[in-house]
Amino acid sequence: MEILFPIFAALSIIGLLAYALQVWAVRCRAAHTPLLAGEEKSSPRLFPSVSILKPLKGLDDNLFDNLESFCRLDYPEYEIICSLQNENDPACKVARHIKEKYPEKDITVHIERCVSGLNPKVNNLIPAYRISKYSHILISDSNVMVRSDYLKSIMPEMQDPSVGLVSNLIRGMGGSSIGAAMENLHLNSFVMGSVSFLDKFLKMPCVVGKSMLMKKEDLEAIGGLAGVNDVLAEDYLIGKKIYERGKRVVLSGHLVDNVNEYWGFRKFLNRHTRWGKLRWQIGGFKYISELICNPVFMAVMPMLLIGISLKTAAFAAGVSLCKLTGDFLIGRKIGTDMTLSSYMLSPLKDIVIGIIWFVPLLSKTVIWRGNRYLIGKDSILSPCPDTGLMSYKYRIFDTIKERLA
Repeated sequence: MEILFPIFAALSIIGLLAYALQVWAVRCRAAHTPLLAGEEKSSPRLFPSVSILKPLKGLDDNLFDNLESFCRLDYPEYEIICSLQNENDPACKVARHIKEKYPEKDITVHIERCVSGLNPKVNNLIPAYRISKYSHILISDSNVMVRSDYLKSIMPEMQDPSVGLVSNLIRGMGGSSIGAAMENLHLNSFVMGSVSFLDKFLKMPCVVGKSMLMKKEDLEAIGGLAGVNDVLAEDYLIGKKIYERGKRVVLSGHLVDNVNEYWGFRKFLNRHTRWGKLRWQIGGFKYISELICNPVFMAVMPMLLIGISLKTAAFAAGVSLCKLTGDFLIGRKIGTDMTLSSYMLSPLKDIVIGIIWFVPLLSKTVIWRGNRYLIGKDSILSPCPDTGLMSYKYRIFDTIKERLA
């Protein structure tokens, strides 16, 4: 068993080196792009009108303030369409309150039941897209908050005719519970670092669905929203299709805040189990890189397999400290509001993510917005059987997960 220690030690060092490159990528982007308030790009010469599509369901943390931030954009002409499937949805009341508070703004609260496909977010977006007025559309999730210079900062990219889509880096903010703090840690380390690394070193911009700016003509040329209504990763597929059509997909350095305030630990588990299954079905064997690039999880493994000793404990502690330092450096560079106590959760978060990594190898079901689906290659969704032998398999596995959570 002693032979296992140098193997896991080597994997941990590889993971730390990979993470160091991610930290470097974030710092390089921060040095050349307006990551923080007050560092604006020059204003664009043209200000095309924009339709902002906000698919709403349920009460996200900070929902009122998130929506209100879009009413304070320093931009000549835009509309906000809050789209809901059900008038009884509690988000409907918040959206109408926003509309009443800002009567001078072009805000529409649109309620329409749509079952075009299996992706509930796309079902929510299709009615909003149908009534949108302008040639540029911005798809923006309900849990993001933006600064007033948001549109002016990202619109210059669209003036290049070779650009088909502009996405943004996402910064986790808030965090008054353990689940929310862990979610923000993951956004500001794994997600921020991975997206920046792919963009800088591999020239592979990763589309994040929380902020997607594009022209209607480019979206319709790839089949529109109806062309992604049966996939879980609609943002990934939209970006892929636009790129394959010969258009550039650009990652803007302008930070969009993802506000997570009161998440429970179970919500954190469910979200990243779903994301893990998505990445496994999209990436295939590339998915193993996520495990290798989790140095804390690799460093803890010798303690579990060999036993706790001064050597294994000291190595795990040293690797955890290095990773925590990297998380802290990224947080400082991007200006997150995370506290020092939140960073102390970093090793625990990485261990939990390491355990979650194995779940997609055992289960193909995902539960999203109250619906259960089977997820296949490229995140294609299909209905999960409610009856028959296979249904018991999925229900038993889901029950085990709920008990462990």
